[in-house]
Amino acid sequence: MRVLGVDPGSRFLGYGLVEVERGRPRYVGHGVVRAGTDVRLELRLETIFLELGRVIDVFAPEAVAVEGVFTHKNARSALILGHARGVVLLLAARARVPLFEYAPARVKRSIGSGGNDSKESVARMVTRVLALKEPLERSDAYDALAVACCHAHQVPFASAAATSRRGSATQATFADRLSPNVVRPGRAAAGSSKEGST
Repeated sequence: MRVLGVDPGSRFLGYGLVEVERGRPRYVGHGVVRAGTDVRLELRLETIFLELGRVIDVFAPEAVAVEGVFTHKNARSALILGHARGVVLLLAARARVPLFEYAPARVKRSIGSGGNDSKESVARMVTRVLALKEPLERSDAYDALAVACCHAHQVPFASAAATSRRGSATQATFADRLSPNVVRPGRAAAGSSKEGST
């Protein structure tokens, strides 16, 4: 299974891709969408939509994992971050890719880092878990890969749950529930710190 992990942000959005082989994540790629710092919000969201949409089209992930909502001291920053997350959810829905959300503390624990550990600790653990050879350019990319690894560790459980639900017409993926009135004939063929901060 190929997993796309996303660390949402309206100025810098990190993404990371892993493939799950024998229950272990293997590094595929990463990047950061640089939506701009002095650009209107709607234009930043458009950049995220277009660039992350291309990533989904090219790499054809079978699951998208994103950090869940967390408490933010600044209400406006939390709202803007929510807009960026909404774009990610919309892209997953359009591509009919199941989307999974994980709390930040759970993501850190899944890679062997404590729930309150620093970004430097997360970067070290992601480097170790995925045997990265070179340092990544931004912490957003490390965070996104950590989210992807978190889901990779859940794949056996997610697969078992999907099997048990098979045949039930009342069940649907999160992406399907977001756009119940959209019918697509099929998926398109496969063909770079949280802003300070949102």
